[in-house]
Amino acid sequence: MRGKDTVYRYGTRLHQRLYTLTGGRLFHRGRGMPMVKLTTIGRRTGQPRTIMATTPLQMGESLVLIASFGGDDREPQWCQNIRANGDVEVTLEGRTRKMRGHVADAAERAELWPRVVANPNSAFYDDYQKKTEREIPIVVFDPV
Repeated sequence: MRGKDTVYRYGTRLHQRLYTLTGGRLFHRGRGMPMVKLTTIGRRTGQPRTIMATTPLQMGESLVLIASFGGDDREPQWCQNIRANGDVEVTLEGRTRKMRGHVADAAERAELWPRVVANPNSAFYDDYQKKTEREIPIVVFDPV
């Protein structure tokens, strides 16, 4: 396991606990964007896996997350889980709901990426994209 993975794992656990303990009143924003608690189903284990992430774009009831992993060359595991099973649970602003996630196709990404990086709070995703050769996925979540 890489050092970055360890920091990410323990940082996420701490963030989740504080977010949950305060009912989302604390640690509900990151870099000026709303935070979500995202629970996916592990593609290998079938067990729930929960992370905290920012949502740079909301479109009505739909949410957008960026699978950047800080510009790492590896795709985050939560995104791999969604590729295998898009059924997720999302908590935003204290409201938990079932959603279905999918990785945006080329046309959808071409429409969404400029909207994400045009926002001053999420413009850093463009820097992350420049750090890696992989195309950073955009994941869209729709209510079920």
